[in-house]
Amino acid sequence: MGTVLTAISLQGLIIAFLPVAVVIGIMFRWSAGAQTAIYATLRMLIQLLLIGYVLVYIFDSEQPVFIIAVLVIMLTAASWIAIRPLQEKQPQMYLNSLGAIFVGGMLTLALVSQVVIGVEPWFSPRYVVPLAGMIFAGSMNAVSLAAERLQSEYERGTPYIEARRIALQASLIPITNSLFAVGLVALPGMMTGQILSGVSPFVAAKYQIVVMTMLFGASGISAALYLVLANRSLRHSEKNPEIVSQ
Repeated sequence: MGTVLTAISLQGLIIAFLPVAVVIGIMFRWSAGAQTAIYATLRMLIQLLLIGYVLVYIFDSEQPVFIIAVLVIMLTAASWIAIRPLQEKQPQMYLNSLGAIFVGGMLTLALVSQVVIGVEPWFSPRYVVPLAGMIFAGSMNAVSLAAERLQSEYERGTPYIEARRIALQASLIPITNSLFAVGLVALPGMMTGQILSGVSPFVAAKYQIVVMTMLFGASGISAALYLVLANRSLRHSEKNPEIVSQ
């Protein structure tokens, strides 16, 4: 099996944006937030092109302090993006998001990188940075969904225990669907990339199992922790105090 990936031409890269253009066109016609989609797409393009260059230097780094700084930046950004859908953004919400993603994400990252895979040295950027990216992104999405749903239930006057249950279930829908679909409906990005680079499909499957378990664990822990921290914040709120009744 060959180990050389086919290079994507600039023309091919442009063609890949055709489905995006179709969706944005529909969103514009339906007044469904096309501006946000355009901004997100442009931001994605710029960020990935920049990180492609930056990763070259990160992967060559032999300084653990530098890798830790990268993780801090990733955590800070993920925590802020997680509360983006909330209509009322308060400093405490950001701190709750940061704490939840930090605990759920870092514990999972440490377990996977140091125990499951056994990365040497422990800060090896070629392992730690991609794994951290997947874990923090999964936690970020789960916290974002949990926070938005909890706020919605809060505004409806739903008691905290019930709101917490609904929010946690909603936050885990994407990763749960992925667990059902992986290998049956879709081959995830990491597994596909390994297969394309010449890795045995069975070896790639084992890595993907680790990825799916770490994503589910990190997402669930982060979302649950956010909901617990959010309850403490609600207890100090003067709005609708009965929502936090146990």
